[in-house]
Amino acid sequence: MNAAVPHDRLKPRALYEEVAELLRQRIFKAVQGDMEPGAWIDELKLAAEYGISRTPLREAIKVLATEGLVTMKLRRGAYVTEVNDKDLRDVFHLMAVLEADAAAAAATLATDAQLQELQALHQQLEKAAKDRKDHIRFFTLNEAFHHKLLEVANNRWRDQMVADLRKVMKLNRAQSLLKAGRIEESLAEHAAIMAALKKRDAAAAQAAMRGHIESGQEAAG
Repeated sequence: MNAAVPHDRLKPRALYEEVAELLRQRIFKAVQGDMEPGAWIDELKLAAEYGISRTPLREAIKVLATEGLVTMKLRRGAYVTEVNDKDLRDVFHLMAVLEADAAAAAATLATDAQLQELQALHQQLEKAAKDRKDHIRFFTLNEAFHHKLLEVANNRWRDQMVADLRKVMKLNRAQSLLKAGRIEESLAEHAAIMAALKKRDAAAAQAAMRGHIESGQEAAG
């Protein structure tokens, strides 16, 4: 990305927030080859690329550090966080606890209209799963389903924790859903979650979601 960031794109966000999002997506994709896990973040180079001063860039890096995407090292600068096996186990453990709890809450709190929205997302997942070439859409819909379920469960503190954990998970680019049979397994797990939600069975929804997250961990291992 060699062009400076147009200033009209930075409204109504503060400059550092826009830069934080650009860096966040750059880390997730690592298409430039310089933002892989463990890579040193060259502030001078990035500031020149984005056509900004180092002040908003440093503020953006601080935001990513609070999210766990960047690690600050004393007298050495900022680095893209490296995620080891223990990190992933810890993240998956917390994800299982939080999202299972959200599924239980959604089973009792969801309106009929919200259940229909979740069902519609599940049906779109089924359609995307039939086309093996459409795995990117499956990833997107999968994330939308989980986001909607959290929205229904209606706990903003849990939502924020899950959002931060999912960002850390994206540092692990194993793409477990691309492993043979994993999309079909994931779809079946979603079906079990939906069945429990429709029955308003909080315990079953909780167990189904926990199993879903734990299966994702096995596939990523």
